[in-house]
Amino acid sequence: MVHRLEHLVVRHALRLPAPEGPAGDGGVAARQFDATLMSVGFKLSAPLLERLSGLAEAAVLDIAVRTLAVVRELVGDHVRHNTYFIDFPANVPDTLDFWMRCIREALADDATRADTLEQLSSGVMNLLTLPSYGRYRHTYTEMLGHHDELIAAAGDRMTVLHLGGDARDEIGELYLKLAGSRTPLSEDHLRDLDALAAHCVDGRRPEEIPVRENRAVINRARLRADPGAELLLDTVTDVLRLACALADGDVSLLEPTRFGKLSRPTRRALLAGLDAVVAAVPAKLADVPAHREAWKRLGERLHPHEYPRWPHAAQVFAVARGEQRVRSFASRTEELLGRGDVPGAVHLLGSAPGALMRSVDRLARSAGTDEEYETVLTGVEKALPRVSGRVLLSVRRHLLNRGDRLEQQGARRVFVNRRGRAWVTDDTRPALPEAVKERLTALLDAEIARRAPVSGPVLVDPDFLDVALPLSDKAVSSGLGVLPRGSVSPVEGELLRFFVYWKQKRERTDFDLSAVILDEHYEQVSWLSYTQLTAVEGRHSGDVVEAPHGASEFIELRLGAVRGSFVVPQVLVFSGEGFMDVEESFFGFMLREHEQKGRPFEPRTVRMKSDLRGPGRVALPLVFQRADDGSWRAHWLHLCLRGMPSANRVEETRVTVEALARGIVEREQLTVRRLLGLLPDAEVTLWDGESVPEGPVTFMGMRRPEGLHPGSRVLTPENLRDVIPE
Repeated sequence: MVHRLEHLVVRHALRLPAPEGPAGDGGVAARQFDATLMSVGFKLSAPLLERLSGLAEAAVLDIAVRTLAVVRELVGDHVRHNTYFIDFPANVPDTLDFWMRCIREALADDATRADTLEQLSSGVMNLLTLPSYGRYRHTYTEMLGHHDELIAAAGDRMTVLHLGGDARDEIGELYLKLAGSRTPLSEDHLRDLDALAAHCVDGRRPEEIPVRENRAVINRARLRADPGAELLLDTVTDVLRLACALADGDVSLLEPTRFGKLSRPTRRALLAGLDAVVAAVPAKLADVPAHREAWKRLGERLHPHEYPRWPHAAQVFAVARGEQRVRSFASRTEELLGRGDVPGAVHLLGSAPGALMRSVDRLARSAGTDEEYETVLTGVEKALPRVSGRVLLSVRRHLLNRGDRLEQQGARRVFVNRRGRAWVTDDTRPALPEAVKERLTALLDAEIARRAPVSGPVLVDPDFLDVALPLSDKAVSSGLGVLPRGSVSPVEGELLRFFVYWKQKRERTDFDLSAVILDEHYEQVSWLSYTQLTAVEGRHSGDVVEAPHGASEFIELRLGAVRGSFVVPQVLVFSGEGFMDVEESFFGFMLREHEQKGRPFEPRTVRMKSDLRGPGRVALPLVFQRADDGSWRAHWLHLCLRGMPSANRVEETRVTVEALARGIVEREQLTVRRLLGLLPDAEVTLWDGESVPEGPVTFMGMRRPEGLHPGSRVLTPENLRDVIPE
């Protein structure tokens, strides 16, 4: 079982748990392992290479096979990436010339001539009916024969795998980290937590589990291991989430869950938990109406009337059915604000400090006198020590974007929900009084600095300073080099190449990779897609319209030739299964120099790869921006637009994409740079990329350097959530 979970440690921490096996002379095998890793952009640290060299050759080979499978998947090298145009990026034809060639071939085919002539006579041609359009006409091996070997370059990515501790300790530590995360986990990481919780159910337990979805997953593991286990339940919604977890449903409660038949011990555990929560704090019944329909469906499976010894649990279902009325906290707050009673609203919200902080902008806008402003500020000051670190940072980021700019004509607001869906609307809010905003900002900064879990000497990679603090991972898919929404990272290379891979599950599925070029005013200059295969900026690898065995599309851009200020890659579902339905799909980008040549997909040049798992039909992973000095940088979006049910095309998303790109790029973010700026006592040193200090430090960077003092604390994108204050 331990071996089956080791891959999670490699994927999350880029550490290989201390290899075990019979002693021997495994030096040759270890060096071969290292060389193979380097071909996909990874290498063994010196301590790890030494450890492997002391094991028997068979043990080294076994470890190598398991580890290579993990790192290949991390960069997307576990599948074969073919291209429609065999020589891509060379010899990509003009779009109209290519379409005419496909038509001529269809006319030359007896089986398709009549249908093609009929379509031509009508003036409308369906490209999908042309036999040579959109389907590979060569094998992967044949494609490889048309490309030279990649020439190694100093700029190629090289990710170091470090030596970890005992496998059981590493797995247990990863479990505690994920379980105790102060930010919601992505769907992939929540699945990992589920596997770890089942394995660690009898081991060490997290001191605190602040995220409710994590509690549901852990409660399920405990209940499955022991029907009489102690469960972590302090709200009625915790019980509903647990029921959803047991039904393999959505523990975030965003999607309805179909509850199946529950065993009698499970029913007793859920009802007993509900009864205890309501008996302790009857006011918590006010949470029931928010999920009324889900409670009704669950009640049909729990049969609370069969258990009269838990009368408080029965109240939950009475509230859900409308037989018992309770006023929600939100309705009481709305009533007070509706009649202009700001002091009353502040007093009520004082019992729920998180809700008070999330309402602070509205409270401040509702205040009309100096006394009311002071009431709001005093309430905030009293609430701050009891507010979670994630809420503190969210409100601080909100205030960053409540400046004079919002008073300008045409100001817009961008909203992004927990699923990565985004929309833009006019900002009609009046500006906050400057004195109130300054006081709120000072209070928040002081509390964040007091709680910030970063102290002592700090060594920081300059490229890491503009990484945004991860206030939620919900819409961020797992992968390599993935950064939180709003982060900015440098882009260094002459050629920028995007890629998308997908494999359909049940029906023919067509994903389309596209890229839009915008000018400095966020207006479209040009684009690359299956409708425009070539442009001044670059080339498209060709449209593939089905993926029974997997398919890939690429776009290569010469950054020096880009005529605009922004490049926005998109993945659009043209037909078939969506991102959540396909067997597999992912997006990424590579950077290389022109003289390097190489195959269309070269794992050593991959800078970022992430799964595509959003609920919409149009994915916007990131946007690239040209800086004033001509250099390029990536702004991370992690957006998934609803789109159309079918036939999504880049030409039809222009207005939405332009608005969203502007909204995200121009939005102020709470970054590592800002966090360090709040710590006046921290000794911050910028890392030169080579030397490391002899003593322990807190290192913050894209990847852990070799040679750090063993007592050092390391913060990378994989565990940056640890900087969120408690």
